[in-house]
Amino acid sequence: MTSDQIAKIAVQIYEIQDPREAEAVIELGVDRIGSVIPSEKNWKVPAIREAILVSREARVKHSLIPLFNTKGVLFQSIEYYEPDIIHFCGCLTHDDGRMMPCEALVELQICVRERFPGIEIMRSVPVATPESNKRIPTLEIAGYFEAASDYFLIDTLLGSEPVEGYIGITGRTCDWGVARRLAESSPIPVILAGGLSPGNVYEAVMAVKPFGVDTCTRTNAVDSSGTHVRFKKDYNKVKAFIQEVRRAEEDLLDAQI
Repeated sequence: MTSDQIAKIAVQIYEIQDPREAEAVIELGVDRIGSVIPSEKNWKVPAIREAILVSREARVKHSLIPLFNTKGVLFQSIEYYEPDIIHFCGCLTHDDGRMMPCEALVELQICVRERFPGIEIMRSVPVATPESNKRIPTLEIAGYFEAASDYFLIDTLLGSEPVEGYIGITGRTCDWGVARRLAESSPIPVILAGGLSPGNVYEAVMAVKPFGVDTCTRTNAVDSSGTHVRFKKDYNKVKAFIQEVRRAEEDLLDAQI
């Protein structure tokens, strides 16, 4: 990341599924919002479309994860929702960490770019946890997708994912050393995700110096048993998360002076 990028760290919040939550997190000061289409069968969700319209009115970028790759349904979804960004987060490695054949996925991203030139593309790139002994070729994967992507989102790969076949929603941090190497070497912006919370995002920004940071699980509400509840945000956590990101911004700028 260059010095002129440090002045503003983009704060991205997933998973916002309705206009009420979109309005609330925008009021708190988020820069980007993300939603998820969890089913190919039921891909048309009016509440998500309304949330995207709320973001557009506020001039906040809105990304959309489709949990499917069927081209016809994907194109219908893009036409229906009109997001700013399509976010692909399918798993890219075998169980042993080796990169899967990804030609079809790159081709799909190219098709989306050609069909919808005004929509940007984000690709999740896996990084192992700090304690993992598994080698994941993170930089090689990023290089393979670089020309067909506008952003990378670094996320934690466990090997057995909470949503089978997709990277993310682990609530676990990734190896920030690897994340920093990608952030420093990538010619396209890199957003850091993976277990980020109000309690660790300051440290994460200072360690990785990414273009932006993303939070989902660790800013969700919790139920009576302490389990994080998907699709329901804790606004106090979101507010504290943003405050910690802005504090890191200030300290990074002070370090340059």
